[in-house]
Amino acid sequence: MTHVAGQAVVFNPYDYGFHEDPYPTYARLRDEAPIYRNEELDFWALSRYEDVTAAFRDSTRLSSANGVSLDPAAYGPHAHKTMSFLAMDDPRHMRMRSLVSQGFTPRRVRRLEQRILELTRTYLVPALAKGEFDFIAEFAGKLPMDVISELMGVPPADRDEVRALADAVMHREEDVLDVPRSAMEAAMRLIEYYTDMVAQRRTERTDDLTSALLDAEIDGDRLSDDEIIGFLFLMVVAGNETTTKLLGNAVYWGWQNPDQLAKPLADPDRVPDWIEETLRYDTSSQIIVRTAAEDLDYYGNLVPRGARVLLLVGSANRDGRVFERPDSFDLDRDRAAQLASFGGGTHFCLGAHLARLEARIALTELVQRVSSYEVDAVQAERVHSTNVRGFAKLPINVEVG
Repeated sequence: MTHVAGQAVVFNPYDYGFHEDPYPTYARLRDEAPIYRNEELDFWALSRYEDVTAAFRDSTRLSSANGVSLDPAAYGPHAHKTMSFLAMDDPRHMRMRSLVSQGFTPRRVRRLEQRILELTRTYLVPALAKGEFDFIAEFAGKLPMDVISELMGVPPADRDEVRALADAVMHREEDVLDVPRSAMEAAMRLIEYYTDMVAQRRTERTDDLTSALLDAEIDGDRLSDDEIIGFLFLMVVAGNETTTKLLGNAVYWGWQNPDQLAKPLADPDRVPDWIEETLRYDTSSQIIVRTAAEDLDYYGNLVPRGARVLLLVGSANRDGRVFERPDSFDLDRDRAAQLASFGGGTHFCLGAHLARLEARIALTELVQRVSSYEVDAVQAERVHSTNVRGFAKLPINVEVG
């Protein structure tokens, strides 16, 4: 471990202790090591709001071509195969994004609204009737993947299997500083599944995103099967995981701050404020990786070309240089400066609208049906991931009515 300019703080994104509460570490990084160097894991990290937002906008000097994850198996020139245009720079990124956008339109997302409400009720109503249930296993872990499957055209009979594979892809094991074999195998099986699905749609189109992607075309340019499969896989990893964690984080921090939770419970129109403050206070997407495309200077330190640079989104959103009382969960705060928890610049998340729509419908249904709820914090379990923060298990008791 090299100490940059008197650096004494230790930051290891694989550490389970860090996963429990990263915010004290982030605070020290911002104050003591705004450019942090970890020799052992070979990365640099930016933690201040100003630096992270500037880095998101600077896609020329900070490249996405090696992907956005620290895990060695997911980082490198092959990353686009599973992370699609997240792991591309312009003009390649813009070509792919423009083609995909023809299928993944705001109109197609809006058309899902009624279906999202139906799926929400399918899971939420029986769970609430029990009075005590695991919010992740019985609701938040099911809804986003079913919405994505609905969008893509995965038949209902296959959805449980597809969801189980998606969960396995994201699982990380303690002390394993890479993607475990089980996750690799699940990824291969998912890719096989989507390969078959794309082949079926080639023969016979249906009214779904997969068919729309096959028909997307700009000046004669079309997406290849591999590009479509890569995008479908990205939706599973990015769209499923982050929305599940957003829902769990919102419920947890609402419970921890009853004076704030009282606002959406009294007025469901406050649910969007609950969502946005959760995205600021404890965003599910905490760490995004970039690669230095040239030598960079941060605070008098040379970050060499080719180095991995971590953008600590979770830290930037708690930067007291920008946010008043950054460690307070406050639905009434001015969030004009809020860092896009869905990324920023040219790589702004294409699925942000869908994630917000799902969260709004899901949490509105919750507050309209319960008078209060309690989280069993002792039994709650966190996910262990280098870039995503949230709960694997979140048992709650609800008072219906």
